[in-house]
Amino acid sequence: MTNNLLQVKIKQRLNKLASFDYDNLECWQIIEAFNKAQLEWFRRQVHGHNQGKEGDESTKMNIDDVQLMIVDTKLTTWNATESATYYETDLLPDDYLYFKRLSVNCISDCCPTPRPLITYLAQVGDVDNLLVDDFRKPSATWGETFCTISNNKIKIYTNGEFKLGKPTLYYFRKPVDIEILNCINPSTGAVSTTDVECEFKDDIVELLIDETCSILAGDIESMNQYQRTKQNATLNN
Repeated sequence: MTNNLLQVKIKQRLNKLASFDYDNLECWQIIEAFNKAQLEWFRRQVHGHNQGKEGDESTKMNIDDVQLMIVDTKLTTWNATESATYYETDLLPDDYLYFKRLSVNCISDCCPTPRPLITYLAQVGDVDNLLVDDFRKPSATWGETFCTISNNKIKIYTNGEFKLGKPTLYYFRKPVDIEILNCINPSTGAVSTTDVECEFKDDIVELLIDETCSILAGDIESMNQYQRTKQNATLNN
């Protein structure tokens, strides 16, 4: 959907176009509200806080809606010493939003050929228990380990028993913020020199328009528009 059409639809729901009600909405306000709506909508889809309680690829519809946001990247890892219990990655990507999965191979004396590890995400508070648990500790023999996220880095645990190949992180990235030509970008404070349109499908953009109108209606204390657009967004999530 083009940014021109996007603005027309938003103003139609707030201004009724011909009435010129609240016509003092600036384009940067629309940008800020729409980008906020994208993040809020996407968080609900991943977390399952939506009408159908569907989250993180739990249904075919949800897979269709969020697949565009799933990307992968190779990470560099370091092991402080030979006896260290974990490898630590470099910083997470700038567009990182939510963890999806980690794919990594192990290399050990018993298995010199790189072998895929089943790697699950664990809580930082459980690390000490997991390292001594015979059924859950890192094992090259059983081909499984765990990782944690802290300080914007990932730690992949080996218990000092094997080495790791270069891991691939699969994650949900942040939606690309829209920009409107010759309008101030609220994120940078600079005037945009190009149009950046919403990357989601048109049916999702329609939901995001209702979300945006709900945010703007709340800002200008227009309760009728707020209730109607919020209800539309909630029912169709």
